[in-house]
Parts: sequence; structure tokens; C-alpha cells
Amino acid sequence: MSRDDEQQRLIRSQWDTTKATGNKMWQQKRRLADAMRLVIERLVPSNAPEDELSRAADALERYAEQLKKHPRLKKVMGHAESANAGDVGAFFDQSPLIGLANPLAPPVTLSHTGEQTAEGAVTFGSAYEGPPGSVHGGFVAAAWDEVLGFVQSLGGNPGFTGRLTIHYRNPTPLHTELRFKARILRIVGRKTFTEGEMYAGDMLCAEAEGLFIAAKPGRLEELSKAREALEERLSGS
Repeated sequence: MSRDDEQQRLIRSQWDTTKATGNKMWQQKRRLADAMRLVIERLVPSNAPEDELSRAADALERYAEQLKKHPRLKKVMGHAESANAGDVGAFFDQSPLIGLANPLAPPVTLSHTGEQTAEGAVTFGSAYEGPPGSVHGGFVAAAWDEVLGFVQSLGGNPGFTGRLTIHYRNPTPLHTELRFKARILRIVGRKTFTEGEMYAGDMLCAEAEGLFIAAKPGRLEELSKAREALEERLSGS
């Protein structure tokens, strides 16, 4: 296997957050995040009584204070773009779009279908509602940023989002599996051009085009140092 082939295998493996982890802490972190997703999903439309909500809030506030006592994890930076770097436990599992250990993530799942093509899937619940019964367009755009960010990384020249254009064709339904198809159009120097479509069943909901630009030498190191400084400040607060 060539060095380039090995790099591509590693990139594809890193993006697969659905694979089992042998780390007991991360297993429980994923479990807790999943439980928190359920709380968010069920709280938004709930008409629970005041006393029950108060007890739940008290319990969560106590646990938030408990978490504050533990040291913060450091993420490992490797490539540019949200979640396009590091190992599963240190970066991908914490992604706000695909991270199974991040309760904000729906989560989106991703897989490559060819050398420069990929697919994704996600189901947005009630917490993501915008128009009645439909996903808020901002979350659709965020999902597209992650999907196109994944497919552009397959070209071996991963970069930051330079431009993201979304064409909303139909309202995107809640509680429905959405399927993404994405591909690299061309690579020109530091620029990678991508496009894709998102479907709910046979209905085209949105199309997207993305331009990604590889970071200049030293830029990622600058961002990593800035993040380390932020972590030190947050740890001391």
C-alpha cells in the first residue's frame, strides 16, 4: 500500500465515528450523550408538570457542577475543518455534527462510496424544527458543511470551507431519514470544489456546492496554539 493510499485509508477510518471504541470512558461518554439527546428531543415538545421539570433541572445542574471538577480533554489537531483531524476519541467523537459523544450532534453518519464520492445520512428530531414540521435551514446547511467537508478530504488535500452554497428545493421533513450524495468536482491547487444532493425518500430537498481551501503552512499550528491558550483560560475559570 502506497503512502497516499494509507493516508486515504486513515482519513476514511477517522471519520467513521460509528465504529466501536475499546475505551471504557468513551463508551460511557457516548452513552451519556445519547441519553442527553433523548432528553433534548423529548423536552422540546413536552408538557411535563412544573415540579418534575424542576427536579430534573436540579439534577442536571448538580451534575454540571460535578463535571466542572474534572480536567478538560485536549483535542488533537491534524487537518483543517470541523472534525477533519485527530483521532476518534480526541476529535471526531466531539464533533457537533457527527460526534457520538456530543449531544448536540443529530448525528450525521458518513461513508465513502468511491475515491472521490461519499454518502451521508441523518434524521433530525423535533429540537431542530424551523418551519412547521420541517428542519431549520441552518441545520441543513451545517449538515452540508460536514458532508462536503468529508468528501473533500478524500482528495488528499483537506481544507477550510471557503464558500458554501445551499439551494433549498423543498421543505426538509423532521423525523425522516435524509440521504446525502456528494462528490469532488475538481481540485485546483489549494482549492477543492464539491457538490451534492440531499433527499427525503425520492424528494429532492436541497442541493449544495462547496469550495474548500487547504490551509497555508503554519496556519494549523497557529490555530492549535490559540486553542491551547483557550483551554488554559477555561480550565482556570
